[in-house]
Amino acid sequence: MASLNVYSVLVVLFLTCGAVMAMKENDQIIKENNCETKMGLPCVLEAFTSIFNTGSISNKCCCELVVLGKVCHSALVKRTLENPLFKDLNPATIIAKSIQTWNNCLALIDSPSPST
Repeated sequence: MASLNVYSVLVVLFLTCGAVMAMKENDQIIKENNCETKMGLPCVLEAFTSIFNTGSISNKCCCELVVLGKVCHSALVKRTLENPLFKDLNPATIIAKSIQTWNNCLALIDSPSPST
């Protein structure tokens, strides 16, 4: 019985340390890549709404998102999910919407513009 309690404590400790390390890792990525300064506030709000709520993202903001980069985009979304305000959201759904927004913007930026 004592070994079960020790095991339980170790599992909880391991999971807690993993979560704290993930939080620090996202913060470090964001800091090292200056992620918070690469997009204007209107586009940040647009991208946030398209991922965490319902809405679309404009071509202009797609350009800013792609310039921000996938590493920053992912780290910012993951850090937002760590915020207690968003604890009721399904992380898998948010990550899926984040990837969808990224892929849509990347396709939009990569597609050739029509000749005028």
